[in-house]
Amino acid sequence: MKFNSALLAALLLAFTSSALADIVVGVSVSTTGPGASLGVHYRNTFNMLPKTLAGQPAKYIVLDDASDPSIAVKNARKLITEDNADIILGSSSVPNNHAIAEVASEQKVAQIALAPMSLPPEKTTWTFVVPQSIPLMIEGVVKHMQANGIKNVGYIGFNDPWGEGIYKALNALAGPAGINIVANERYARTDTSVEAQVLKIMMSKPDAVLIGGSGTPGALPAISLSSRGFKGAVYGSHGMVNPDFIRVGGKSVEGLIAPTGPLVVVEQLPDTNPVKTVASSFVKSYDDAYGVQNRNAFAGYAYDAYLLVNKAASEALKNAKPGTPAFRLALRDALEKLHEVVGTHGVYSMTPKNHNGMDDRARVMVKVEGGSWKLVQ
Repeated sequence: MKFNSALLAALLLAFTSSALADIVVGVSVSTTGPGASLGVHYRNTFNMLPKTLAGQPAKYIVLDDASDPSIAVKNARKLITEDNADIILGSSSVPNNHAIAEVASEQKVAQIALAPMSLPPEKTTWTFVVPQSIPLMIEGVVKHMQANGIKNVGYIGFNDPWGEGIYKALNALAGPAGINIVANERYARTDTSVEAQVLKIMMSKPDAVLIGGSGTPGALPAISLSSRGFKGAVYGSHGMVNPDFIRVGGKSVEGLIAPTGPLVVVEQLPDTNPVKTVASSFVKSYDDAYGVQNRNAFAGYAYDAYLLVNKAASEALKNAKPGTPAFRLALRDALEKLHEVVGTHGVYSMTPKNHNGMDDRARVMVKVEGGSWKLVQ
């Protein structure tokens, strides 16, 4: 039997191209603008990831959304329609995540959000969330307040979904814990002063203040409270736990208490902690690449997103090929079925009704002592 050599070559090329088709991961994070102190750490992690997912060649396309939701939308559309991304990761702020979620739902491409967010049930189909939920983390704050006899708390947070989400969690948890919210103030991420808001809070004479900020803008209320001589306890959110927050806040943030993932204080964890092995391995790689002084929670969220995609891809590849709508759907379905995947921040078990899948194994309390984060025992 004679073979058409040209046809045979074409078939071999098609087979090889199909077998080696890249899994394309589109990423939008804020490496400039107010959210840059978080976004650069996400980018750092994506730059050091293996170039394979589940044994298949993988390509990461990382774009800067400049901390602007409108740019995040443009990035998401470009990544999906022009770069044919199989999945979208991002962004590093709540407003930008919400913006990307709209595109992901419309285009039927799974999104793994890299900042905490909550969506109405009809919008959750295509979006999964890596960081701990706001209620899970604020529960740790309220428990700490309750254990330390705090009865009255003032609140100041961003005037956006992040600030509102933290307030709603505080409002839901404080009453049952016997804690009164005596002030509720807001500020913009780009504000340079919160003096008026802090004065109002101090007039309410709280025992403690909770700051619902993130990144370096989260330090602004702490600086103002310190300069005004506030003597009560100051709490922060998990969006503030990074080295730049301490760098900007300096001595003003000494003593601040916040919830975070175990990765931040991995050396201080007991050996029985379920994430210690994975987190320790990642931290060593990140420290080697970027220096111990740059260790932060946000790099770990990016790595956890990679672990989830890697696990889901191994299942999705059994049913479809990268670059196709079928593979996008298979990835989404596989993510929803992940169970007990150990990451750097916690253990993930997804369900159709829970696209975060974390429990209190993902939360520790830390305190700024001597210019660094220390585990609160």
